Amino acid sequence: MNLLFWGLTISVVGKVLLVIGILKAHGQISHEHRIDAKVLKTFQTEKWLSLAGLFLIVVGYALEIYFYGFTPLLTCAGADCAGAAAGILTN
Repeated sequence: MNLLFWGLTISVVGKVLLVIGILKAHGQISHEHRIDAKVLKTFQTEKWLSLAGLFLIVVGYALEIYFYGFTPLLTCAGADCAGAAAGILTN
């Protein structure tokens, strides 16, 4: 695996953790009943937008991995995997 793969992977993990943190924080706040209905509705909208964003991040990551040709490394084993990795690293 090369530096681009690890950069993409770490970036996606960071974005996913950010979305999870936002969803958890707003989930806790929305359970407090001292907030008016307008704020709760906004939180629900933000929740669905965050989930849609998370889905798009994961799909985009899969498309990037496919585009850059890392897919042979997902299904190889042994010497085949070493050959696939060498081919990717030499490009």
